Amino acid sequence: MNGIIHSIESCGTVDGPGIRYVVFTQGCLLRCLYCHNPDTWGIGKGREVTPKEIIDEAISYKPFMDASGGGITISGGEPLLQMEFVTEVFKLAKAAGIHTTIDTSGGNFSDTPEYLEKLDELLKVTDLILLDLKQIDPEKHLKLTGKTNKHILKFARYLSDRNFPVWIRHVLVPTYTDDINDLKELSNYIKTLNNIKKIEVLPYHKLGVYKWQTMGMRYKLDNIESPTDEEYNRAVEILTN
Repeated sequence: MNGIIHSIESCGTVDGPGIRYVVFTQGCLLRCLYCHNPDTWGIGKGREVTPKEIIDEAISYKPFMDASGGGITISGGEPLLQMEFVTEVFKLAKAAGIHTTIDTSGGNFSDTPEYLEKLDELLKVTDLILLDLKQIDPEKHLKLTGKTNKHILKFARYLSDRNFPVWIRHVLVPTYTDDINDLKELSNYIKTLNNIKKIEVLPYHKLGVYKWQTMGMRYKLDNIESPTDEEYNRAVEILTN
């Protein structure tokens, strides 16, 4: 079961605990206005690799992973678009004693039996999920990502019902995801989940704008700046207390 990937970061430090070998898969259904990797959107446009190729290279970084409590993270794009591939990678990772993490928006979650069967197989070899909850308000989520958040919240509930370890991530985008009422509603929703191990607030940035320009696409948030320290700290207080 081969996969299509965009790129690899050999010593990542922001996608899960410790030092991590981060694989960015190709393909995503969401079209987030602030996406810093729009070049990962296109399905099937990346580099084809085998699970063994991924693990053979990842193992060379295992001393750094072990010393820091790290492991391998599969991100995207949207890794759940390639669940069978990720499952095979993680089976090899677990055999090698490597911690496994998925960084996902849950943007393609489905409660069909076929999907859940594949997901449950993947969860058996996954240690942690980083779940990006972008916006709790359904209309604002649609405007921000081009998709509804109903199935994403179903995914969060599915993981909670199974007490599967999750870190919640929320990108703080001024005027789009920083409304106090929205943050309070998101906080209240998170409190209904019984499996949350950590909540991370990630400040919006423009480091990926050049990719939009290179791809000939208009970046619609060009007038939006990073949140101030005060705005960031307020969001952290609301979401983590």
